[in-house]
Amino acid sequence: MKPRARHSSLALVRLLLAEARPYWLPISGKFLVNFLSTPLALLTPLPLKVIVDSVIGAQPLPWFVGILVPESVTRSAFGLLVLAAGMYLLIACLNQLQALGSYALYTFTGEGLVLSLRKRLLEHAQRLSLSFHDSRGTADSLYRIHDDAPSIQWVIMDGLIPVVSSGLMFTAMAVVIGRINVELAVIALVVSPFVVMLGHVYDRRMGAHYSRVKELESGVLRVLQEIFASIRLVQAFAREEHETTRFSERSREGMQARIRLSVAEGIVILATNLAIAGGTALVLFVGARGVQAGRLSLGELLVVIAYLAQLYGPLQTVTTQFTHIQSSLASARRVFEFLNETPEVVERADARPLRRAAGAIEFCHVSFAYRSAHPVLSGISLTIDPGTHVGISGVTGAGKSTLLYLLLRFYDPTGGCVLLDNVDLRDYKLADLRSQFAIVHQEPILLWTSVAENIAYGRPGATEREIVEAAKAADAHDFIRRLPEGYRTQVGERGVTLSGGERQRISIARAFLRNAPILVLDEPTSAVDANTEAEITEALERLARGRTSVTIAHRLSTLKYCDVRVTIENGGLQVVT
Repeated sequence: MKPRARHSSLALVRLLLAEARPYWLPISGKFLVNFLSTPLALLTPLPLKVIVDSVIGAQPLPWFVGILVPESVTRSAFGLLVLAAGMYLLIACLNQLQALGSYALYTFTGEGLVLSLRKRLLEHAQRLSLSFHDSRGTADSLYRIHDDAPSIQWVIMDGLIPVVSSGLMFTAMAVVIGRINVELAVIALVVSPFVVMLGHVYDRRMGAHYSRVKELESGVLRVLQEIFASIRLVQAFAREEHETTRFSERSREGMQARIRLSVAEGIVILATNLAIAGGTALVLFVGARGVQAGRLSLGELLVVIAYLAQLYGPLQTVTTQFTHIQSSLASARRVFEFLNETPEVVERADARPLRRAAGAIEFCHVSFAYRSAHPVLSGISLTIDPGTHVGISGVTGAGKSTLLYLLLRFYDPTGGCVLLDNVDLRDYKLADLRSQFAIVHQEPILLWTSVAENIAYGRPGATEREIVEAAKAADAHDFIRRLPEGYRTQVGERGVTLSGGERQRISIARAFLRNAPILVLDEPTSAVDANTEAEITEALERLARGRTSVTIAHRLSTLKYCDVRVTIENGGLQVVT
C-alpha cells in the first residue's frame, strides 16, 4: 500500500483545478459574472453623489454621466433628482440579475464538480484491494466520498472565485479612491498588509487542526455504522446505553475540536474587523478635515466612505475564506490521500482478454500471508481438470476461503502462481477473469432492491423469462410467487425480509443466471437446517453440472457430489479422495 502523501495548500488547489478541468467553461462563466459585481459596485454610490453634489449642491455631473444625459435634464434640479432615482433603480436591477446569474452558475457547476469527484472516488474505492478495505473499514471511505468530496466545490466555487473576485474588487476600489484623494487611499490601504499576514499565519498554524477534525468526524461515522450494522446484537445484549455513551464520547471529541477552531476563527475575524474599523475611523477623520479645509467636497467624502465599505468588504471576504478554505483543504487533502492509495492487485498494461474459460485450474506451489510473519498457505499445489467438482474441507482458519480469494484474484499469492487454462491469473484482464466465476457465499449477499434485480445482478441485461427460469432451477420460484409483489418485492437491507434459506436460493438463482464456466461455493449450506440443506444441495448439484466447481464446506454431506475432496491443515493441502 502506497504511503500517504502530504500536499501543500497550493498543491491541493492545483490538484482540485485539474479535477475541475471538464467544468472550465461554466467556471469561467461564473468568474465573469462575479467580475460584473465590480463595475456595479463602483456605480452604486453614484446616485448619492449626484443628489448631494448636483441636486442639493451646485457641482457639475460626473463627466461620464454628463455626456450620456440630455442637456434638458441637467438644467433642472427635479430632472437631476429623477435621473438619480432612475440610476438607482437600474443599478439595483443589474445587481439582482448579476446575483441570479451567479447563483445559477454556482449551483450547476458546484453540483457537477461534486458529483464527478464522488464518482471518481467510488470507482477508485471499488478498484482498491480487499486488504485496504479490511484494514480501514468502510466508514472512512464513505466519509471521504460523501463528506470530503464537496471540498472541490468549497475551494473553487466558495473560495477561489470569491477570493479572486475580491482581489479585483479591492484593486478597483483602491484605484477609484486614489483618483478622488490619494491621501485617503493610502490611509485606507494601510490595514491590508496586516490582514494578509494574519491569514498567512492562520493558514500555517491551523491546517493540521482541521485535518484532525475530519478524522474525528470520520470516527463518529464509524461508530454509527457499527451500531446499526450490529443492531440485533446490540438489542440482544441490551447494550443500547453503552453504544449511546460510546457515540457521545467520540462525538464530544469532535465537538471540542470544532469549538477550538471556531474560537481561533473568531479571533482572526475579530482582529480583521478591528483593523478595518481603525482604518475607517482614520479615513473619516482625515476626510472630514479635508472637507473643512475645502480640499474635498461632501459628495466626494460620501462616495469615498461608500467605496471604503466596498474596499474593506473584499478584505473581510478573504479573511473569512482563509478560515473556511482551511477546512475545505483538509477535506481535499483526505480526498487525494485516498486517490493516492494504489491497489495491491493491479491489472497489467498488456493483460490479455478472456471470453470463456475451459475451466482448468492449477495452484502451483502457492503460498500466501496476510501478514508476513503469519503465513496462511504454504506450498499449495492442486490441479483441477475442466468440469471437475472439488470439495475443500478443514478447520476454521485453515485457509479454505483464502484459497478461493486467490482463485478470484482478490489477492495475489506471495509465492507461486495460480493458473487458469494454463495462463497465470495475473496475465488476464481483471474484469474478464472475474466474469468466469459464479459465486455462492456462506452469508448470502443481497441488495436492498427487488428479488428480480438481485437475481439479475450478475447479468443486468437478463430478460424476465431468463430470471424466472434461473429461479426455477434454484427451487426459488415457488416462494418468490408467494411474496407480496412476487419478483418485484423489495428484500430490505441485506435481504432481511427473507429467511436464510430463501436468501440462499436467490443467491443460487443468481449463479444459475450468471452461467459462468466456474462455480465457487463458500460454505453454501452452513447457515440452514438439515431439510433446507438437502434442498439447496440438490440445487447446487444441478448448478455444478457441466462446470468446474470448487466447494468449501464443513459438512461432508455438502461435498457428496464432489469428484475430488481435499483438506487444508497447517497451511498445507492433502487429497482425501
